[in-house]
Amino acid sequence: MRGFTYQPSPVRVVFGEGAAGALPDELGRLRLHRPVIISTPGQAATVRELTAAHTHRIAGYLPQAVAHVPAAVVEGARTAVRDLRADGLVAIGGGSAIGLAKAIARADGLPIVAVPTTYAGSEMTPIWGLTEDGVKKTGRDPRVLPRTAIYDPDLTRALPPGVAGPSGLNALAHAVEALYAPDRSPPVDLLAEEGIRALGEALPALVTAPDADLRARALYGAWLCGTCLGSTAMSLHHKLCHVLGGAFDLPHAGLHAVLLPYVMAYNAGHAPDADATVARALRADSGAAGLHRLAVAVGAPPSLRALGMRAADLEHAAGLATRDAYANPRPVTRAGVRDLLQAAFDGASPRPGVPPSLAV
Repeated sequence: MRGFTYQPSPVRVVFGEGAAGALPDELGRLRLHRPVIISTPGQAATVRELTAAHTHRIAGYLPQAVAHVPAAVVEGARTAVRDLRADGLVAIGGGSAIGLAKAIARADGLPIVAVPTTYAGSEMTPIWGLTEDGVKKTGRDPRVLPRTAIYDPDLTRALPPGVAGPSGLNALAHAVEALYAPDRSPPVDLLAEEGIRALGEALPALVTAPDADLRARALYGAWLCGTCLGSTAMSLHHKLCHVLGGAFDLPHAGLHAVLLPYVMAYNAGHAPDADATVARALRADSGAAGLHRLAVAVGAPPSLRALGMRAADLEHAAGLATRDAYANPRPVTRAGVRDLLQAAFDGASPRPGVPPSLAV
C-alpha cells in the first residue's frame, strides 16, 4: 500500500430530520450571542421563518448572497456585519450563502455555523471563492471552515427538480475529483465511493417522486462528497467550473452537471482506478458513461450552449483555464481543453479514450 497523509475535517456535523431545531444549542455551544444570518434574497422569508423563535439571539439578517461571491457584495456585507457588532455568522442556504459567510470570515475571523439547503458541499471545506473583474479566485484558509454543519433533510424539501439534480451533481463532482487527486488517501477513496453511490441512487428518484428517505440519502451523499472536497486538492473539473462561472456568469451547479462527464472522459485513461470506482458506484461501463446517464436521468442541462455559453467564447475560456498550472492526472493543454469544451458545448456523448471533438 502506498503511503498517504489524511487530515480529518474538524467540522461538527449534526444530521437528521428536524436537525435545524438544534441551531440555538449549537450557537450556545460556540458561545455566540450576536450572530448574523446570511442567505440569498430568495431565501430571506424562509430563513426568517426558520429563526422566528430565536430573534432575541440574532444581531441581524443579511439576505445579500449571490452566485460566485462578487467582491463588491463581500465588502458591503463586511461593513454591515461590523455595524451589527456580530460575533458569528450563520449561513443558511446553498453555496452562495455559505460562500459569502466564508469571504467575511476570511477577512474578519468570525466563526461560521452552516445550515445547507442544497447539496453544494461548501459547508465541509476550508475553500473560499471570490469573483472580481470577471475572474474567480479560490484558495484554502482554515479560518473559513465552518465550526458546525447542520444537515436537515426537511430543508431540501422545497428544492425544485431543476435545482436538485444539478446541485446533486455539483456535490458528486467533489468525490469524483478526489479519486484522482494527488493527495488522495484510502479514507477519502471510501468516502468518495459511498458518496457517489448514495447520490447516484437517490437523485433520479428524488427529482421525480421525492420523499423523506430520498432527501436524507441525497444529503448524506452530499455530506460525504463535501468531506472529500475538504480533504483533497481539486483539478481540471473545478478549475473549469470556476473559470466559466466567474468569467461568463454561468450557473455554478449547472456547470458541474454539464462538464463532469466530459472531464471524467478526458482523465479516464490517466486515472483508471478513479474511472473504475465511479463506474462501480454508478453501475455503469465507465465513469463518464455513468455520469452522463445520471445527468440525463435528473434532467440536468444537456450542454454549455443550454446554459447560455456562446461558441465565440470557447477559445477564450480554454485560454483562461490553462493560464495557471494545477494538478491533474492527464496533462492539461489548451488544445485538449478546447476540444473538451466544444464537446460539452455541443452535448456530444463523452467516450473515454476518444478525443472529445471526435465523440459522437
